[in-house]
Amino acid sequence: MAAAAALEPWRTAARRKRSSAGRRPRRKEATVAPGPEADGEADDRVILRRIQEAKEDLLVSDFWSSALETITGCLTEHLEQLKATEGTLSEALGNLHLDLPGDESAVTTGSVPGKTLVAGNCPVKCVCYGLGNFATCVIARNQLTFLLLFMEKCRIPRSHCWIYDPLFSQLEIAVLRSLGVIVLSENEEGKRSVCGEPTIFFMLHCGTALYNNLLWRNWSVDALSKTVIIGNSFRGLEERLLTRILKENYPYIAKILKGLEELEFPQASQYTDVFNDTSVHWFPVHKLKQLPTEIWAFQEEPDYQDCEDLEIIRNKTQQLRT
Repeated sequence: MAAAAALEPWRTAARRKRSSAGRRPRRKEATVAPGPEADGEADDRVILRRIQEAKEDLLVSDFWSSALETITGCLTEHLEQLKATEGTLSEALGNLHLDLPGDESAVTTGSVPGKTLVAGNCPVKCVCYGLGNFATCVIARNQLTFLLLFMEKCRIPRSHCWIYDPLFSQLEIAVLRSLGVIVLSENEEGKRSVCGEPTIFFMLHCGTALYNNLLWRNWSVDALSKTVIIGNSFRGLEERLLTRILKENYPYIAKILKGLEELEFPQASQYTDVFNDTSVHWFPVHKLKQLPTEIWAFQEEPDYQDCEDLEIIRNKTQQLRT
């Protein structure tokens, strides 16, 4: 029955106005107010229905259209850069559908979740870390809904999306699989290479070390130029952390600050705790090439031995090997 629920048409509704507000990131909680979900009684049908309800609310919010415009604006520049530097990707990148928010034909009323809406092979990938327990947490569920809607809007196949959180329950893993995304089986600690393909990392409210690890794994002009990160504002990290702490504990973030473009998400009171302090980050080639040569020579893997309040769950198997 989970599969049947996952294949129900996604519905749209009329627009209504939202007010705006914002604040620093808030870590996702594993529980909500008492009820069937909090008691662990929810099944896949309940979770899928609540994702559908979250989608309906998101679609009619002013926040959705504004946030989509923010992302597509960055992605358009990012993909233009790739077309200019990688001629072989030019035709394939044309398959990535970037509609303007006002294009109602792209709302895809009645579209089927889990199905690709674009012909041909689209090389753009999505990787999602740190989503949290979306079965019991409204914040996590709204973030998952946003990710699914974003991929649908840009016509990125769900088979091109990899998701991982060490806190996922077996039920949540089953729901994600029924939605058509790939659930990773190992904690990568954010150390995933783009492998030469344009990749969008969706990492809302993640620990700072996760972003640092991701940058380390892709520490080259070529790899970073193919990387987009939707997550905690790097400018915000720079403002909140002491310069010494940032350079010692998270050196790759500290070194890349002058090599990126960052655009903040819009603020919205309805989603204050969901998307606050969120920005889209991409790395223009001309900025990366302007960084000192010695920056790229430093490629030491982060270990965080002397780092307090790490805020990520480590891969215990990997730690035992080392």
